[in-house]
Amino acid sequence: MKLDSKIPEGPLAEKWTKHKFNLKLVNPANKRKYDVIVVGTGLAGASAAASLAELGYNVKAFCFQDSPRRAHSIAAQGGINAAKNYQNDGDSVYRLFYDTIKGGDYRARESNVHRLAEVSVNIIDQCVAQGVPFAREYGGLLANRSFGGAQVSRTFYARGQTGQQLLLGAYSALNRQIANGKVKMYTRTEMLDVVLVDGKARGIITRDLVTGKLESHSGHAVLLCTGGYGNVFFLSTNAKGSNVTASWRAHKKGALFGNPCYTQIHPTCIPVSGDHQSKLTLMSESLRNDGRVWVPKVAKPGLTAKEAKNIPEADRDYFLERKYPSFGNLVPRDVASRNAKMMCDEGRGVGKTGLAVFLDFTDAIKRDGKKAVEAKYGNLFDMYAQITGDNPYEGPMMIYPAVHYTMGGLWVDYNLMTTVPGLYALGEANFSDHGANRLGASALMQGLADGYFVIPYTIGDYLAGISQEKVSTDRPEFKEAMDKVNNTINTILNIKGKRTVDELHRELGLIMWNYCGMSRTDAGLREAKGKIQQLKKEFWSNVAVLGSNNELNQELEKAMRVADFIELGELMVDDALNRTESCGGHFREESQTPDGEALRNDDDFSYVAAWEFKGENQPEVLHKEELNYEFIKRTQRSYK
Repeated sequence: MKLDSKIPEGPLAEKWTKHKFNLKLVNPANKRKYDVIVVGTGLAGASAAASLAELGYNVKAFCFQDSPRRAHSIAAQGGINAAKNYQNDGDSVYRLFYDTIKGGDYRARESNVHRLAEVSVNIIDQCVAQGVPFAREYGGLLANRSFGGAQVSRTFYARGQTGQQLLLGAYSALNRQIANGKVKMYTRTEMLDVVLVDGKARGIITRDLVTGKLESHSGHAVLLCTGGYGNVFFLSTNAKGSNVTASWRAHKKGALFGNPCYTQIHPTCIPVSGDHQSKLTLMSESLRNDGRVWVPKVAKPGLTAKEAKNIPEADRDYFLERKYPSFGNLVPRDVASRNAKMMCDEGRGVGKTGLAVFLDFTDAIKRDGKKAVEAKYGNLFDMYAQITGDNPYEGPMMIYPAVHYTMGGLWVDYNLMTTVPGLYALGEANFSDHGANRLGASALMQGLADGYFVIPYTIGDYLAGISQEKVSTDRPEFKEAMDKVNNTINTILNIKGKRTVDELHRELGLIMWNYCGMSRTDAGLREAKGKIQQLKKEFWSNVAVLGSNNELNQELEKAMRVADFIELGELMVDDALNRTESCGGHFREESQTPDGEALRNDDDFSYVAAWEFKGENQPEVLHKEELNYEFIKRTQRSYK
């Protein structure tokens, strides 16, 4: 298989403009003859469904929540990047492009990232027009704050609720099209397979999560907007329902999976408190604007937030400010996370477990006053207090890194199409824009860029070249896919083992965190591979799922998702084993600089790793998309 990224020729700043002109168009009268399936209704899915329906396409939208408003996009807190340069502090489209490429450790496509930076300015205008209540400066302009990996202020925000407010904007646009009859919305419905007809994606198989009924849906194209796969680690900041099933089933139908080992560990999360937890809580990266990260210079086991006030300034190590004077506490997430782990590994971690560092607002409150801090971060402080019982206005927060985002995903070309014709992946479900590490506030930017401003152009190029004829769900391809899904469900229900789904999932998560988490080694990854293979055998021989298919059965839902996570976990380990370099969120202990920074190997690994499924229990085949840097010179990444 030869990968064709379809990157346009010409100067970087002109690629997207020229490409849009060269794409085929579907005239307005013909758009209403095409049916488009959109799976997932977070920022990428809701914006895509609303935009395509507005253009005249007939859209079927699917989500497993009871409302698109519950998509995990609402959990994004800190902001969305855009190169507006309202601060007049030196920002530009090119600087946003450069910061994103550098933040991704030179493992992203230049063309995609520049397009993202270009359309970022349009996203803000669109969202303001929809009524998104961004914070404003005293003069009326939209306010900006800083985020990791940038020395300018380009992050637009709505307190600590930016994701929720942006989703409400997209949701309102989606609702308008539902009311107009151009979008048919299917809630509490999960996609379990992609249907190919003559090699093209022409439909999906779904399960009604309330009744258990399986259904077939056909269309002219399928868009997967189903988010990332961070829950492979069991404990993550993702909603518990977030999963990889849609992407993984598409992968098994021929869509290559790109860079699966690239996972992002967020440095600013509430630490694990015990084995009872099923997920972790994110504390926005925006807190690092005013909060200072520190640990005691000399180990003080069990140090609490209340006791921290008694530690003199001279005995505190503000380690990010000390090691990275240019960026300080606003280094990118991978750098901040590794350094927090390093402090804890040295024995200088705080709290009961020793797996935490302080995030302290004492100086900010003294400087700006409690009211000013409350205006910026009040809801985040309230959330922290409710979860931990500590008052962050009176003492420092405790934070520790946790799995947050996945830069890997289905491989897509410049048009966002996977290696399966007619099958697209948008937002976090694709691999395309963040390289080996995502800069904070760029997830919302990518999801909305793909949905509002990229897919409406690129899907027309594909649809204009295929027949307008609809495909019947009576075709044998749909029956075959339906039978396969039924067989999987019946197999799981008939195992009648002794181990719960959560128990097996937690075991997988521990394997992934310990061996393929914040740092990786050759020996550890090889051990993990064996453990995952053994866990897979245990799942398929000893999982306990009660009830039947023809009812609400959340254990069955979870079991199918965990089965996919187990297979994905093995591929993540294979990808991490293959990439014997460190870059961004992928940190191989064998490949680091003398002072502990990630050490890339551009000669051997400047490529996208795209994996092809070759059959059950068969090794996947690696394909490489070489990354050619024409406009940026690659250097050893430094934030000092």
